[in-house]
Amino acid sequence: MADVAGLVLPFFGLIFIGFAAARLVRQPLEALGWMNIFVIYVALPALFFQLVAKTPVERLAEWRYVAGVVATTYLVFALMFAGSMMGRGATIAESTVKGLAACYGNIGYMGPGLVLLAFGPEAAVPVALIFSFENVVHFAVAPTMMAIAGGDRQSAARLAAGVARSIVLHPFILATGAGVAAAFFDLQPPAPVERLLDYLAGAAAPCALFAMGVTLALRPVRRVPREMGAIVLLKLILHPLLCYFVLSLIGDFPDTWLYTAVLMAALPTATNVFVIAQHYGVWVERASASVLIATALSVFTVTGLLYAIVNGYVPADLFP
Repeated sequence: MADVAGLVLPFFGLIFIGFAAARLVRQPLEALGWMNIFVIYVALPALFFQLVAKTPVERLAEWRYVAGVVATTYLVFALMFAGSMMGRGATIAESTVKGLAACYGNIGYMGPGLVLLAFGPEAAVPVALIFSFENVVHFAVAPTMMAIAGGDRQSAARLAAGVARSIVLHPFILATGAGVAAAFFDLQPPAPVERLLDYLAGAAAPCALFAMGVTLALRPVRRVPREMGAIVLLKLILHPLLCYFVLSLIGDFPDTWLYTAVLMAALPTATNVFVIAQHYGVWVERASASVLIATALSVFTVTGLLYAIVNGYVPADLFP
């Protein structure tokens, strides 16, 4: 347990430090802007480039792995969406945000730092694959569903162009693509550039987690959704269990790859769900509450999962 605490406490401690700092030093949320720019446009892209560029290119084409992870995520989305639509007067737009709250984990800010800390450099490739392909799907699902709901009046062509642009120009996707090209052509940056990228990559996780803590503190819980129990159950419990079952069923993946996918699936609701809700003016306060509550509870669920993995209670393959 001491080993697990050594992994988890510093990680969640950075979120708590950011939360406490925002409570003690009163600043508007907008004051976080430059740190978010550094994290999103500089530090995390440098981390993803470094992760992928140093990987043998043949390991970047595990399509069964990608398909299993993405299918699991959207099975959870479908369960929450269907349950919401069958509820009392829920709209397509509201059900979309609820579905994202139940399936869209914090794989950008929390994922790389925690997974690489837990499983080491061997987890770099699955982290990059999961992040890239899940975000491609997320970027497409939200605007498409909102267009179906009638909240987006764009033509189909403009909607498709907007979705493609948001995917192709996202800094994380660009950095991952550049890393794939560097791996394919065996390109090595000059030593000063390599050192700069290492500095930036090292700053990514601490800055991202601190910024996340600040963001959670400045978005207080005002309206707890009545679906909160279902969201927490689906996101923190069912999602990793389904991921574990599906990946064990479809192939014999390396232990680190399977555990990486399960841990990424166990991460709490991403802050991007609140951003999406705010952008479309749907379920905003309750989306904020979902992020905060799921993150708080994940301290226990993620710690428990890591304890089970480290102590051998989770076999590397359910169907050897």
